Amino acid sequence: MREYPIDRVLRPLDRFIRDQSMAGLALFVCAAVAVVLANSPWHDAYRAVWEYPVGLRVGGFMFERDLLHIINDGLMAVFFFMVALELKREFIGGELAEPKNAALSIAASVGGMLFPALIYLLVNDFQGPAVRGWGITLGTDTAFVLGLLALLGSRVPPAIKAFFITVSVIDDIASVTVIALFYTSDLSMGNLGIGAAFLAVLVLMNVLGVRNMTAYAVVAIGGLWMAFTLSGVHATVAGVLAAFTIPARAKMGSEGYVRRIRALADEYERTEETPNSLVTGEQLQIITRVKRCAAYAETPAQRLEQTLHPWVGFFILPLFALANAGIVLPESLTEAAGHPVTLGVLLGLVLGKPIGLFGVSWLFVRLGLGKLGAGVGWRHMAAISVLGGLGFTMAIFISELAFESEVLRADAKLGILFASVTAGIAGTALFLMGRRPR
Repeated sequence: MREYPIDRVLRPLDRFIRDQSMAGLALFVCAAVAVVLANSPWHDAYRAVWEYPVGLRVGGFMFERDLLHIINDGLMAVFFFMVALELKREFIGGELAEPKNAALSIAASVGGMLFPALIYLLVNDFQGPAVRGWGITLGTDTAFVLGLLALLGSRVPPAIKAFFITVSVIDDIASVTVIALFYTSDLSMGNLGIGAAFLAVLVLMNVLGVRNMTAYAVVAIGGLWMAFTLSGVHATVAGVLAAFTIPARAKMGSEGYVRRIRALADEYERTEETPNSLVTGEQLQIITRVKRCAAYAETPAQRLEQTLHPWVGFFILPLFALANAGIVLPESLTEAAGHPVTLGVLLGLVLGKPIGLFGVSWLFVRLGLGKLGAGVGWRHMAAISVLGGLGFTMAIFISELAFESEVLRADAKLGILFASVTAGIAGTALFLMGRRPR
């Protein structure tokens, strides 16, 4: 097959986009830039960018939000949509399809959420406006951790990556549930009812076998997401609900696909070649049928997940970090770290996460209720449990919802920054201390 110069450009670009470490690096760079800008003479301009209003007018209807809300309510709904697609795939044919793997991942995830939240509440004496921040300690930053694991290479068994991805996806879905239950106020039951009606339409489309993603997008964004946004329920919940309605079954099995593709390839081989670079009408029809077979052999859910991965990893999450990670650093970091909110977040993520993840995993394995993956030892579990405290993106996201006070938000984000750096360094060191597999 002839190779054009553009192919030599696109091939490394494709590898770059699919490299998890590069997505983590992009997130890190944007977070670092946000912190620098927030503590520079351009602080006011940096803030003003995210306050710029963006709106849509249709007749007498006007929908307007500032840029920060578009990112946090709109683009992050796409992130959670992809997370829910991943969870759906894991339950159908991934780690969660096997009962013992599912039991260990779910139990570890629950432990990794309960212990950090409990430590946060203990530090804040279970009272006052600060207690709303307990949800900040729940999630783990999947992109950052996967980036670190990719850089560590063969020191990380593939099974530990699968375990972490499963746990982090469960954490993210649990975080959305917490947002819906505890960080939602001033509900509009009318708009919520409209959202429920659009959700029913999406379910009906799935039942009827509709596989056109444009149709799902129109109903999910123009109906479900808009209704949830106006109802008071956070828009990310709409992203999760919409994901569970996307078809996850292929129309054509693997045997049928192989048989059909071979038949079409033979049919194409028997066609006459043209004297120029154009294909004949007959060849074009065969190519169209090949494309149709390929669409039937893959599931819409997996196709969407693959399409969204680079957009989420290289655009949505870095943009979120750039907009939300602008923490104004206090003159005395030591004094600031002693604030109950900052200390609660720090201890919850750095101590609570590994205690919950590792402790519950060890207990379940000892009781015979779960099992470690192939090539995974307790040192690997300890290392990944510590890295679980790197909560950056999810923690910042929930801190924006938990507190109305800018002061408390700043205190929480400072704790998130301290915890993420500490967990990242400590977890990476634990992996590096082990022997490299031969």
